[in-house]
Amino acid sequence: MAIMRMGYAHVRVTDLAEARQHYTQTLGLNEVAADGNKVYFKGWDEWDHHSVVLEEGGVGLVKFGFKAQYEDDLADIEKKAQAFGATTERISKGEELEVGEILRIHTPSNHIFDVYHEMTSGQVDVGNVNPEAFPRDLRGVGAPALDHALITAEDAGLMERFLHECFGYWTAEKVATSLDPADQHTIAVWMTATTQIHQLAVLEGPQSKLHHFAFRLEEGWEVNRAADLFAMDDVPIDVGPTRHGITRGKTVYFFDPAGNRNEVFAGGYLSFPDRPMVTWTPDVLGKAIFYHARELNERFTTVLT
Repeated sequence: MAIMRMGYAHVRVTDLAEARQHYTQTLGLNEVAADGNKVYFKGWDEWDHHSVVLEEGGVGLVKFGFKAQYEDDLADIEKKAQAFGATTERISKGEELEVGEILRIHTPSNHIFDVYHEMTSGQVDVGNVNPEAFPRDLRGVGAPALDHALITAEDAGLMERFLHECFGYWTAEKVATSLDPADQHTIAVWMTATTQIHQLAVLEGPQSKLHHFAFRLEEGWEVNRAADLFAMDDVPIDVGPTRHGITRGKTVYFFDPAGNRNEVFAGGYLSFPDRPMVTWTPDVLGKAIFYHARELNERFTTVLT
C-alpha cells in the first residue's frame, strides 16, 4: 500500500473568524494551531496533527495532503508521477507546519497534491488505552474525521489513469457513456486504495476546482441530526439529508461561510480491489447522485470553488 488516506484539506476562506465559528462550533472540529493567516483543525478521532487548514484570503482549494504508509513511497510515487508527465517538487520538512518532507505533485487536473509520510502524531480524544465510545464534550456535529473529497477536471478519465498508476487507486464506481470500456467516455469516477468506498472522486468539469470535501459520521441518524444543527446555525444547506445511489452513503451537503461546499457522510459499502466496478449510465445520473429525489439541482453541478 502507498497512499493510506486523504490526510488534509487546505482551503481558502474569506473571513477567518466566521470560518472558525463554522468549523469549531457547528462541525465540532478542534482548533490545534494558528500560524499567521492560517488555522489548523482536526476531528476528535484523528491522531495526526491536523486534517483541515483554513487560509484567509479568498475561497477554494489550495491543496490536498495524502499520507503514504512508508517513507520510501514518496520516491516511488515521484517516479511514477514524472513518468506520467506530471510536474513534481520536493518540500523540505518543516515548511508545512508539523509535516515532514513532502512530494508535491501538480496533477493533470491542475490541482496540487502533497504526498507525505510524516506528520506530528498523538492520540485521538478518547485516548489509546481503554477508550470510551466518544468524548462527552462534543460540540455541534462532533465530526470525528475528514473522509473524502470531490474535484473537477476537464478529463476525468485522465485523472482516473493518473490516480491508478501513481497512487495505486482502483475505481469503485464510475459514470460513463457506455458499458463497453473500449467505447466509453468517463464522466466521473469514485476511487480508493482501501476498503473506504472512496477517498477521492473526480467529476468532469473545469480544471483545478473543488466541488466539496467531506467529514465522516458513523450512523445515518447523525446525518439527520447534523442537518438540524445546520438549520439552527443558519448554515446554507445545498442538498439533503438523503442517500446516494453511488456508494449508498447517507449525506447532507452544505456551505461554509466562504462558500466552500462541505458534506457529512455516513455508511456506504466496503470496497476491495477484486470487487467488480459499478458503472452508472448518464440517463440515471439523478438516481445515482440522489437516490431518493432522483434528480439533480443545477447548483450541485455548477457551484464550484
